[in-house]
Amino acid sequence: MNYVSSLPIIAIITPFIGAFLIGAISSNKKLLPAMKGIAIVSSLVSLVSLLFLTKPILLEGKVATYWLGNWMPQEQMAIGIGLEVDSFGLFTGLIITFSSFLSSIYSVTYMKEDNAIDKYYTLFLLLLGSMIGFVLTGDLFNMYVMLEIMTFAAISLTAFRNNVYKSLEAGFKYIVIGSLGSTLILLGTVLIYAQTATLNMAQISALIHNNYTPVTILALAFMMAGYGVKAFLVPCHTWPPDAHMSAPSSVSMLLSGVMSKTGIYGFVRLLYMIFFSVGMAKMELLIIIWGTLTMIVGASMAIIQTDFKRLLAFSSVSQIGYIIVAFGVGLSSKSSIGVLGTLGGLYHMINHASFKCLLFMCAGAVLHATGTTDITKLGGLSKKMPYTTILFLIAAFSISGLPPFNGFVSKWMIYQATYEAGYAPVTIIALIVSVFTLAYMMKLAQSVFFGELPKKLEEVKGVPLTMSITMGVFALACLVEGLFPKIISKYLLEPAAYSIYNLHNYIDVMFTKGFAEKMFKNKIPIPNMTYEMAGYWRPEAWFVLFIVILIGFIIGVGISLNFVKKNNIDTTCNFGDKYGVFTGGEKEEFAPIAGGDLFWGLRHNLKGYFGFLEKAHSGVVNDYVTWVISCTAVLSIYLFAVL
Repeated sequence: MNYVSSLPIIAIITPFIGAFLIGAISSNKKLLPAMKGIAIVSSLVSLVSLLFLTKPILLEGKVATYWLGNWMPQEQMAIGIGLEVDSFGLFTGLIITFSSFLSSIYSVTYMKEDNAIDKYYTLFLLLLGSMIGFVLTGDLFNMYVMLEIMTFAAISLTAFRNNVYKSLEAGFKYIVIGSLGSTLILLGTVLIYAQTATLNMAQISALIHNNYTPVTILALAFMMAGYGVKAFLVPCHTWPPDAHMSAPSSVSMLLSGVMSKTGIYGFVRLLYMIFFSVGMAKMELLIIIWGTLTMIVGASMAIIQTDFKRLLAFSSVSQIGYIIVAFGVGLSSKSSIGVLGTLGGLYHMINHASFKCLLFMCAGAVLHATGTTDITKLGGLSKKMPYTTILFLIAAFSISGLPPFNGFVSKWMIYQATYEAGYAPVTIIALIVSVFTLAYMMKLAQSVFFGELPKKLEEVKGVPLTMSITMGVFALACLVEGLFPKIISKYLLEPAAYSIYNLHNYIDVMFTKGFAEKMFKNKIPIPNMTYEMAGYWRPEAWFVLFIVILIGFIIGVGISLNFVKKNNIDTTCNFGDKYGVFTGGEKEEFAPIAGGDLFWGLRHNLKGYFGFLEKAHSGVVNDYVTWVISCTAVLSIYLFAVL
């Protein structure tokens, strides 16, 4: 295991070294290609290092440990910083490194017109290294340190195009809300240290197992709120739309599709390990309600947006709600249901990274080609960008949960888990939100890629090769993850889920065998990772059906166009005087309905609901801070009441 123990530190330190090297040569602009190469190679080395860990950790179930400075535990007390990589940490790390590697390639062309590229790649590698360090560390304070590096790198990247006012505004909001979230996590860490006199997560778990005190309860509330900010959970979700809209798309895809997973990772470590909440019905209920609200609010806000990237940001909020609901079900005392929920949450984590990165890449392609993401100024781009259109539709169908794409699989698992756990209303809400997701994705498709092409966009060209290839890889991932769920589950999801529940092994590896059982005074059972999918479950059949429908649609469109051509049918709209019957006489003011108008009726009929949401998303930083503090207060009151 020597080489295995060394690989995590290689994966973490390589991006930091790369960032240092870029900074050292940044004064020489002739070395710009070398800077790009350093970024790509550094991210590739991190990815390969973690790939070498898949056999011993994912397939063989081992846990890699590394004590920095060789400061080993003394008398069963951790005194140094330890790295601990189990299957769940490796699973999350693979999502991070794979997506970041593709982002580094995408950036080569996408960022070529920007200034200060050396600073961009330096910050990019700092973000990558800190994300990897966050998920591979076994030390609570080291998690906070990595989180701070991650946060300030992300803030700087959000405001990277500082000649644009909205970028500076988004960066300011991020630094205020992000710092508040980090402060809450730090306060929680301090309280835990005051209670346990250690920062090692394995030892903390052993010491405070089922031993809730006012100090630990307050620490839990603070840290849940802090990670709620990092994971974009309602009402701590108000800052990401501004950040994602303003940041370069190569960064937006990481913030939304990848960095949000670090918040979820922290959440899972907190609830499943440090404060072992499995089997606690009231904690399960809290997390499920929180995730459900996040689903609803995210989808509701997405449906009324007119900016491509801002819409995608709110859709991320909604999809993260699904993941949180799934992990909430994972806390169930009914092991078979809990396992299905946890597996569904893990599956949606990897699926969300795939289709959300692809969606932001498509948004970047549109911005690169047209100079705008305002959907009211776009349309008809399928004529000029057919490749991007096809990939966008794949991502749109995936996030909407349509077969045979990947979102269908994970959402099916979440639907089944919530229903079998006794949360049928949540299942119905999740289904409705999926319909809403399809609706706003079709709105986006109609507004950007279909309809009439504006005259000013007639010279638009497709995206360069490096951008096309990386987009294609994510599109392929959406298909593979949807068509081969059993393989994904066997080699990725089940090992990760098993490590989440295998608390004894996580603790014993850092100390001595039997240490956890001694501290807990009993053996915590590990549920069986087997599960059964309800209903008709054959991905290949869904794929065949999809192909048949697609072929039928193409043939139908072809026949229709041929019929119009042969019969010389006039397709222009000439309403004449009859038009006044339908419009109240406003025949001179006719304008075609745009994609942004598609849900005007819904918004009008529910104007009280949407009015409240718009007021809640005021754009005022003070209001956003109030939401986070209020969330912390509610969590504190609830946890003190039930624990």
